[in-house]
Amino acid sequence: MHELSNHVREEMARRGIPMAVVLSVLAAPEQKVPEHNDVVCYQSQVVINRKSYLVRVMVNETLTPARVVTVYRTSKIGKYWRK
Repeated sequence: MHELSNHVREEMARRGIPMAVVLSVLAAPEQKVPEHNDVVCYQSQVVINRKSYLVRVMVNETLTPARVVTVYRTSKIGKYWRK
């Protein structure tokens, strides 16, 4: 279970990231990468409007329930993808 704040929902809308995509990344991320402090990045490669993106969902896992801090998509997959 993850908590999505109004801020995160606004960012999803502004950045054109469907709720279904965020939920699928949270449920089964292709990668989990430690970020700063207590934040872990859940990320998966997805296609949105026929273009490949890396969707990155930043999650504070130390909270109960875990809280989504922010979400964004990037076309610079190679910059963030861990081999």
